[in-house]
Amino acid sequence: MSRLIVISNRVSAGGGAQGGLAVALSAALREHGGIWFGWSGNETSEFTGHINMERVDGVTTATVDLEEQDIEEYYDGYANRTLWPLFHYRIDLAEYERSFADGYKRANERFAETALPLIEPDDLVWVQDYHMFPLGKELRARGVENRIGFFLHIPWPPRRLLATLPEARALTESLLAYDLIGFHTEEWLQSFCDYVSHELGGTIGDDGWLSVGERRVRLIACPVGIDAKEFAALAASEKAKETYERVRVSAVGRTMIVGVDRLDYSKGLEERFLGYERFLVEHPEERKEVTLLQIAPPSRGTVDSYQRIRSTLEGLAGRINGAHAGLDWVPIRYVNQGYTRDMLAGVYRASKVGLVTPLRDGMNLVAKEYVAAQDPGDPGVLILSRFAGAAEQMPEALLVNPHSAEEISDALSRAITMPGEERIRRWRTLMNGVEQHDVTWWSKHFTDALKDCHEHACGSVHRN
Repeated sequence: MSRLIVISNRVSAGGGAQGGLAVALSAALREHGGIWFGWSGNETSEFTGHINMERVDGVTTATVDLEEQDIEEYYDGYANRTLWPLFHYRIDLAEYERSFADGYKRANERFAETALPLIEPDDLVWVQDYHMFPLGKELRARGVENRIGFFLHIPWPPRRLLATLPEARALTESLLAYDLIGFHTEEWLQSFCDYVSHELGGTIGDDGWLSVGERRVRLIACPVGIDAKEFAALAASEKAKETYERVRVSAVGRTMIVGVDRLDYSKGLEERFLGYERFLVEHPEERKEVTLLQIAPPSRGTVDSYQRIRSTLEGLAGRINGAHAGLDWVPIRYVNQGYTRDMLAGVYRASKVGLVTPLRDGMNLVAKEYVAAQDPGDPGVLILSRFAGAAEQMPEALLVNPHSAEEISDALSRAITMPGEERIRRWRTLMNGVEQHDVTWWSKHFTDALKDCHEHACGSVHRN
């Protein structure tokens, strides 16, 4: 079996409070063997290309340090101040600086040069996400003829939004160096096809192959999952049980509503708080019978827009609590720190409502983790934004427009009063989907498709 070489911006193969992508990729690497390569997260005074090799929880990692200028221009700049807001439909927050684009190109060249010695002839190379759009092209320029796949974990924006990016055409053309490009949903895939067909003259066949001139690339929609069995087992662990009891006791018999999100403007946290406040106003009989626990660990603190969202949420939570709290009740518990996955599993199980309301999200694995953590005999209710990629797979959740405070309020009322029989029926259907399309299915589906990209089908994509 071919080894798998995963290349991503950050490497996080250890335990603890990993994000959904880290958990998914670690599981894929344990299944296939291979190496996970990327940035260490550390800064160096001079880029040398020195690789730090480690073996963590059954996964071999290879990391490099970046210079301060690379971090500022490639990561803080182009990735997080240009691409992230644009691809989440926030062109009002996108910053188009030529130095950012130059730093992005330079960092990807350095990643390609450093990763090159790690790649053996039969390896499958799997590049992850928007930080590394041009990495495949850079690897091809250095003679790599392996099958290389790319997976985008965020939305692909509509053509007219993407057109605001000065480098849109060149960035999209660089993706043609890959043999396979994966998206979470058909919506994101079709947005990509729309841009390529209108701007690059590409055609998409019924067989899922994109042709641009002599170049051919296979496109697939392949929604990422979680390790459902492992997460359900976590919910039964001693740490989860201890956390469950702490949360239940602290709720003092009240219904717990939970939100768990990285502190980011795409997650709809401000809209969520306003929707919850609307619920408190419209349902005074429930006011002191519910509590919203919002866990939002900070991220990208050096970026101005993230500092603003943190300040906004702190002010909003304070205003809502000040207006509605009583001597023995606070409507919002707002926590700016992360927790380990076993602790989160206990929090999810103790919460009768999971509130997942991003304004735009490539997938959202919190929704799937919430479902996997539930007690089958007394499950909670998932409220999910229809603009999350997960909504395509999870129609049995209560789907809402996160921009509408009324819809959030109505969904909260329905979730809290939902009969047990309906909660169990919805949960069973949701859980079946989470188990069927888990992380193993995702990685196998993608890597099998990459293996099927034979020389005669994909060779013209990158070999000139």
